Amino acid sequence: MKRKQWPGWGPGEQAQQHYLIQPRALAGGGDVRHVSEFLRASGWRDKSKAGGPLSMESPDRTVRIAYDPFVLPGGWTIHGAATGHQDEWWAVLGRQTPVEIVAGLTDALTRPRSAHAPNVWAPLKEQAWHTPPNAGHVTATSPDGSAWMQYHQSPDGEAMWWSGAKDEQGNGWTAQFAPSTPMHLVQSFSAALASPEPVMRPLGRVPHSTRIQTTSVSVLPSQLSAWQQARITAARAATWARNTARSALPRTTERPHAHAGGARARR
Repeated sequence: MKRKQWPGWGPGEQAQQHYLIQPRALAGGGDVRHVSEFLRASGWRDKSKAGGPLSMESPDRTVRIAYDPFVLPGGWTIHGAATGHQDEWWAVLGRQTPVEIVAGLTDALTRPRSAHAPNVWAPLKEQAWHTPPNAGHVTATSPDGSAWMQYHQSPDGEAMWWSGAKDEQGNGWTAQFAPSTPMHLVQSFSAALASPEPVMRPLGRVPHSTRIQTTSVSVLPSQLSAWQQARITAARAATWARNTARSALPRTTERPHAHAGGARARR
């Protein structure tokens, strides 16, 4: 295990022990606020009940995200209502899915869709994931064999995406996406899954696994808070920019009173 001293310590603060973990898919669940605070800063409504599971709703009320650790197997449930040309969809992610990977999908829900056609396999190929020959289903596996992304097509033509990670003891998580789940969301998930960037966990929250590599780092509370706040600030800035651009668009419909007797008299 490597040990690293973090630069920029300030006076009067006590450093805390954290660990950078690779591969990220085996880092464990992490702090759900990594997901929920970003959504809240992006204008989502917190519908959670006191002491109950997390429940978030999109500004247009078409998507709901829930995290329930109190039931078995527990985990994340994301549900999208049918809208326009989009069918109803869902995604289910296990409780030990790292929040940084969950955020790959949930962060994408706060952004406009890219004009480019989504490609779920592209982020995996960029990180040298490989596809075993003669597999029953199209499957991409991480270089160390701990994580996978699989595409399964049923005899009736329905496509299903399945993903997950597992250590040498069989501990891990799985994620499943409905056939109707928008492909740009699945791609965002696969990009977060394949990212080589390590994720941070505090002392006592590091999984016991020979499959992971850890680097010990001493982190000041102010540094940790600043990193978390930077993510929230970015979400607020993006939301403000979208709302400003939307309000600047010209009106496409006339006001109801536009032809009601000409100009309205002031009182």
